[in-house]
Amino acid sequence: AGPDEVVGEIAKDVLARVPSAWNIVKVQESYPTLYEESMNTVLAQELTRFNGLIKAIISSLKDIQKAIKGLLLMNAELEGAFFEMFDGQTPAMWIKHSYPSLKPLGGYINDLVERLKFFQGWVDHGAPVNFWFSGIYFQQAFTTGASQNFARKYRIPIDTLGFDFFYPKEQTPAVKPVDGVYTYGVFFEACKWDWDAWQIAESDAKVLFVSVPMMHLMPCELTKFRSFPHYLCPCYKVSTRKGVLSTTGHSTNFVMPIKVPSDTPEAHWVKRGVAMLTSLDT
Repeated sequence: AGPDEVVGEIAKDVLARVPSAWNIVKVQESYPTLYEESMNTVLAQELTRFNGLIKAIISSLKDIQKAIKGLLLMNAELEGAFFEMFDGQTPAMWIKHSYPSLKPLGGYINDLVERLKFFQGWVDHGAPVNFWFSGIYFQQAFTTGASQNFARKYRIPIDTLGFDFFYPKEQTPAVKPVDGVYTYGVFFEACKWDWDAWQIAESDAKVLFVSVPMMHLMPCELTKFRSFPHYLCPCYKVSTRKGVLSTTGHSTNFVMPIKVPSDTPEAHWVKRGVAMLTSLDT
């Protein structure tokens, strides 16, 4: 099969799998902006970001389909997307509207569909007990929402708060925590989680990435942080571990430092380059 047939099939398959954009106004009727529930604002912002990406994907694929039929002349950007899809790469014109991702085309679409399912579940059934941290487009807005809820509930200035991190033994909670949020879906690079000692340990041979247990992100006053033996593990969106500062003042790749229990000196893990990643390259 030539490029036209291959890309035509891919376009048809992706269009069948990617849902249409959300009606934000309708969603906001169920999840209005509330002083005591910042997650409603986070949801609206996330859906707006994903809508931009969905629209970019759907319009580019429809244009490619028209171009294959000879109904449209391809511009340079569309032609680039055409050949990237033929090579199994994620088109640059999608990445422009997207969260950072190094996945090839198949992995990218699978990941996107899962993210959209997660948010559709949130829209249909309310905020989940356990949030898929990796599925969120802009994690810093989510963590700010969690801090804001805590700050408003206890009337504490938000700039005096940081995060404490707990790893509950009960990994499948049925109800939300009183404060903070449960999150899952992050990966360790260059170490593993010891389920017996309940702390990080040396990686097994030839195992590069392992899942991080469910975490309880707990807003906490900076003066009241727990003292426990830990490694302050940097968390990145993708494995390149580099990014640029965006207009929000946040890095496009670095998410936040996360404390992980460890009785080994911090320098040991720094030397191994231990980090958390929200998304793998495959």
